[in-house]
Amino acid sequence: MEGHPWLSHYDQGVPQSIEYPKEPLFFFLEEAAHKYPNQPCTIFKGAKITYKEMDEITDQVAAALASLGVKKGDRVGIFMPNTPQFVMAYFGILKAGGVVVSTNPLYTPTEIEYQVNDSGVEIMFVMSNFYQTMKAAQPKTKLKTLIVTNIKETLPPILSILFTLAKEKKGGFRIEGGLKAGDLWMKDLVAKFSPSDRPKLEIGPDDTALFQYSGGTTGVSKAAVALHRNVVANTLQIKHWMTTLKDGEEIVLMAIPLFHVYGMVAGMNFAMAGGASMVMVPNPRDIPDVLGSIDKYRPTVFPGVPTLYNAINNRPEVAAGKYRLRSIKACISGSAPLMRETKEKFEALTGGVVFEGYGLSEAPTATHCNPLLGQNKTGSIGMPLSNVECKIISLDDGITELAVGEIGELVVRGPQVMKGYHNMPTETANTLRDLGDGGGTWLYTGDIARMDEDGYFYIVDRKKELIKPGGYQVWPREVEEVIIDHPKVLDVGVAGIPDPYRGETVKAWIVVKPGETLSEDEIKAFCKETLAAFKVPTHIEFRSELPKTTVGKILRRELVRQHKEGEK
Repeated sequence: MEGHPWLSHYDQGVPQSIEYPKEPLFFFLEEAAHKYPNQPCTIFKGAKITYKEMDEITDQVAAALASLGVKKGDRVGIFMPNTPQFVMAYFGILKAGGVVVSTNPLYTPTEIEYQVNDSGVEIMFVMSNFYQTMKAAQPKTKLKTLIVTNIKETLPPILSILFTLAKEKKGGFRIEGGLKAGDLWMKDLVAKFSPSDRPKLEIGPDDTALFQYSGGTTGVSKAAVALHRNVVANTLQIKHWMTTLKDGEEIVLMAIPLFHVYGMVAGMNFAMAGGASMVMVPNPRDIPDVLGSIDKYRPTVFPGVPTLYNAINNRPEVAAGKYRLRSIKACISGSAPLMRETKEKFEALTGGVVFEGYGLSEAPTATHCNPLLGQNKTGSIGMPLSNVECKIISLDDGITELAVGEIGELVVRGPQVMKGYHNMPTETANTLRDLGDGGGTWLYTGDIARMDEDGYFYIVDRKKELIKPGGYQVWPREVEEVIIDHPKVLDVGVAGIPDPYRGETVKAWIVVKPGETLSEDEIKAFCKETLAAFKVPTHIEFRSELPKTTVGKILRRELVRQHKEGEK
């Protein structure tokens, strides 16, 4: 165990090493269709598509893409929320030999242009209500064809009729003037082909599966290139971590966006690998829909983010017992720090276990997780998954391995680590580095962390977000964790702002709980009880909400930008 203390703290049944099949990613869908043909793959507003049906539909999608000229290695985009059509498009692209480029459907035309041009996407699957947004972006890209689908196409017949009537009253999802020349309706296109028309291709573990764009929370968004074997490995690492789950029997609530690598791998691909049913929730901010889906479909697994769990915790109707939440057994929380209060309250409401994990688009989603059955340490991201090696490296030289408890940059190595960044050789060389230990390259995460004696890791903060007031070091997360413990605080973000005297100083942006009032002096006095004077925020701004990514990660750089704009 020397050098790998975490191995002795794995839950019983979690393997130290996994034998990964040398298969493409869609192998999980094909296996599930073989083992559980009649098990629902997706459940959407009551409409169920079985694994057998999904396997056949994605064969048809692959045939349709081939007819449009898609060849092995071509990038194909997806621009839609969590619906059965996302699953169809995703696995259809992979079966056609294509590379999935999933784009946030909330993006503006300018943001779309960057990703489409950088990746070289020429064909894009689009939900009809986002069609006009994509058409606005198209002239500045090489997009040739939009394959358009409608949310009603996967609803039960009666719901589809009611949905259509309701939408048409509001001017609904009908595309004014119909589709433009060159664009196609997905339903009509796919209907032209049978599953047997799927192209016969050799697609292996070393072929490219994904271009996954980083959230861009620290600068320009980069496309992490994941091979089929990277995603297969990460999917199985997550599956083997949760030893109490049973193949073919689980139901996964898919509220975390599928276009985000966390929802894609820890949600969809994980579900596929275990033959689990996925309950689709298109809008995670629609808390009544999330709660109604839990109450109706009784999911057992709920991957999510702290803001989502927190939103459920604070709903009066939840406190009143209106919804049945006790079906939930396991919740992996990711993408943002999980506060102790959020975890404990959600566990009390559901009876399930919420355990924090950690990962990044470069790996392609998860490298660490707290145990499902063992000790969850407050503030810890848990232990490395099977086959993952980790080190804490000196911030001074970027090479020296630090001792237990010391703070440095987290570097990881494992079968899920990306091939590199698309068209960014310098960034790839800076991120994937050889430490000269004879074991190949390590992924430099850019996260500052420490490891305790049991092999549990703790993220201190982002390397680029360190605040240096008067030469001291302040990690934003440390200050945020103190402020969030104040009983009147609902949300908080902390970052460094320019200061003429200290060079940089600490500022906190705070959202107060409904019905409460709070002053700057109260916050400063509260911080002084726990923090050194140089860490106490000198500037405090109260806000109604904070800017966040779609998966709930606070955009600190956006807060700083807004502050600077306000100073002008």
